[in-house]
Amino acid sequence: MLTYPDIDPVALSLGPLKVHWYGLMYLVGFGGGWWLGRWRAQRPGALLTPAQVDDLVFYVALGVVLGGRIGYVLFYNFSAFLAEPLLLFKVWQGGMSFHGGLLGVMAAVALFARKLKVHYFALMDFVAPLAPLGLGVGRIGNFINGELWGKVSDVPWAMVFPGAGPLPRHPNQLYEFLLEGVLLFTILWLYSHRPRPVMAVSGLFAICYGAFRFLVEFVREPDAHLGYLAFGWVTMGQVLSLPLLAAGAVLMILAARGGRA
Repeated sequence: MLTYPDIDPVALSLGPLKVHWYGLMYLVGFGGGWWLGRWRAQRPGALLTPAQVDDLVFYVALGVVLGGRIGYVLFYNFSAFLAEPLLLFKVWQGGMSFHGGLLGVMAAVALFARKLKVHYFALMDFVAPLAPLGLGVGRIGNFINGELWGKVSDVPWAMVFPGAGPLPRHPNQLYEFLLEGVLLFTILWLYSHRPRPVMAVSGLFAICYGAFRFLVEFVREPDAHLGYLAFGWVTMGQVLSLPLLAAGAVLMILAARGGRA
């Protein structure tokens, strides 16, 4: 068993102002995506200019934050939202959803693509390889917060998380950091380094993330207020990942039929 590094979730306190590590992870994710996007925009034949990447990151950031919050409330806490609609605005209580954030990003990219008069999926293909950096550092933020832990386990690297009881558990956040962050970034970055058919990179992102998230849910403790949705093992994360897998497969098929970008 490994010892959980009990890190203070507050990175910096300035009087009543508290800066949390989780919030800083968002800044790292957006900043890293912006830097990578500007680097790719300097390549010959790039879809965007570096200046346009600056604007794109602003749109995407709004999509992530608004979509992530709305998605969490609707997907994971809908009954509480019905009882208290203002819950949507109580961001200080925490709660963000990847799937909601993805929908927010898709909407933001649609608006930006319309503004620039570029192909929607060509822009999504540009954005997709930048996303895993934010996903990965977000899971590090979850780990520092000691939240979203895994199931009880006796694996040698299991940890006892504060607030999760006395038994060691899978460090699920680190699994997701490696899968959704490191591995997904490596796959998409290498795949998109060469010209690909429009929709192919987006499709690969959807398939890989959907598969990684579906699998890791088997060792992730489900949300206490939701539990398992069916058969004693199906979680909300898995239910939301199935449409993502299906959409990714459809995009890959359409990409293969549509020729190169």
